[in-house]
Amino acid sequence: MSTFLKIGELAQRTACQVETIRYYERIGMLAPPVRSANNYRTYGDAHVERLLFIRHCRALDMTLDEVRVLLNFRDRPGDVCDGVNELLDKHIGHVTSRIESLRVLEQQLRQLRSECSPADCSTECGILHALAAPAPLEAGAPGHLGGAGC
Repeated sequence: MSTFLKIGELAQRTACQVETIRYYERIGMLAPPVRSANNYRTYGDAHVERLLFIRHCRALDMTLDEVRVLLNFRDRPGDVCDGVNELLDKHIGHVTSRIESLRVLEQQLRQLRSECSPADCSTECGILHALAAPAPLEAGAPGHLGGAGC
């Protein structure tokens, strides 16, 4: 038996924001819903299952492109899944690289933390002085979790 859900109910059931559901529809990762007689979007069990799959992949820090590839394999159940293994191996490599980058970041933050003692006032704070000084940037060094760059 199929369930008919409004978008808010789908969002609640999958712990996904309504805007995100609409975005996944726009980019073709989630099939468009059926429209009811009163023109409301109605979603079924297949939408719930697919959205939960997408959310699980995203929770594993997979990119939308990676998720799209996995969805394509899922949509063609007769295909050989070697590509799934390859994708996951690449993703593991990416995660390993990020872990190493985060370890370097941790060392830099610990070094920075050692620049100041709690008894210093902010005008004497070694951390604030160190952050204000020009620092050599490593080529290709990622920002905080791919964060704010200039």
